Amino acid sequence: MTEEERIAEIIRRLVDKYGSGDKIYLNHENPWQLLFATILSAQCTDARVNIVTKALYAKYPTLESIADADHHEFEEMIRPAGLYHSKAKNILACAKVLIEKYNGKVPSDIDELTSLPGVGRKTANVIRGNIFGIPSIVVDTHVKRISNKLGITDESDPVKIEHDLYRKLPESAWILWNIDIIALGRNICFARKPKCRECFLRDLCPLGTDDVV
Repeated sequence: MTEEERIAEIIRRLVDKYGSGDKIYLNHENPWQLLFATILSAQCTDARVNIVTKALYAKYPTLESIADADHHEFEEMIRPAGLYHSKAKNILACAKVLIEKYNGKVPSDIDELTSLPGVGRKTANVIRGNIFGIPSIVVDTHVKRISNKLGITDESDPVKIEHDLYRKLPESAWILWNIDIIALGRNICFARKPKCRECFLRDLCPLGTDDVV
């Protein structure tokens, strides 16, 4: 089996197991809600972010209400998501930029997105892929760890991993890779004590023959 065939089979099995729907785990009703939820998700679980944003967006239902929010009150609302000082600063500043520069619209251009306060390539690619349908690869902790484990990249820098995956994965799998790899990481390929013996990719994984429980 060639490397291209191995990767194609990995993708096929992931889709067979977890489906091909472009389902993101962060709840949102519009682009700016997903943008801020993604900022909040740094070093925080999606489940906790969804709890935080449910209350947050009830209190601040519009982009303008977030831009005008009291900084201290906003910090307190997002405190459970962690890193709340920097996240509050970035989200409030980002809301103002979106209103003043983009007429309240979230841009789709990668350079414009990454120029927004608190928005890096990961967040930008989440927006591009899930809001605008632009084929993009999101490198989060699951994608970084498991893509390395599967031998698809040996890089540690997220940007270099992103470019490796662009080269090696078919464009049709770019958005879905993040979604299905998250599912794999949450159900089988744990960072600690992965269930390698139960993994449906074991025979395709360079570490799959290891005697790991």
